[in-house]
Amino acid sequence: MASLAASKRTSAARTTARIVLGAFLLFAGTAHLTVARTEFAAQVPAWLPLDTDVVVVASGVVELVLGAALVGLGRHRVIVGWVVAAFFVAIFPGNIAQYVDGVSAFGLDTDGARLTRLFFQPVLVVWALWSTGAWRDRRTLRSEGRPR
Repeated sequence: MASLAASKRTSAARTTARIVLGAFLLFAGTAHLTVARTEFAAQVPAWLPLDTDVVVVASGVVELVLGAALVGLGRHRVIVGWVVAAFFVAIFPGNIAQYVDGVSAFGLDTDGARLTRLFFQPVLVVWALWSTGAWRDRRTLRSEGRPR
């Protein structure tokens, strides 16, 4: 039986945007675990009571899972969209900490550049919600658990 969340079709533009976002997360997750660990470590807030490398590795693994879900689980796109949006909200304090603490990484070596980056996090949240139809189809999540 098809999921109600997948019953509404999405446009080619939304589907393409979802897959591009998934590819972006797969790339970022791979970078977390390989070539950009130092840069990602710079974004872990000092106040976080966890080992920085554990946070970088764990967030990289989460990004790989979320990226794969965006690309491969179109049938469950609504819930995946909400989870991806929540992830982008959850990591936002790291971006704020990078700005407040003046930490340079990823070429963000001025306060202006770090501040500008903060405005892109909401764009990622909106991208996740729009590309998956999560906001548009949010009511389908509530009705899935109800008997027919």
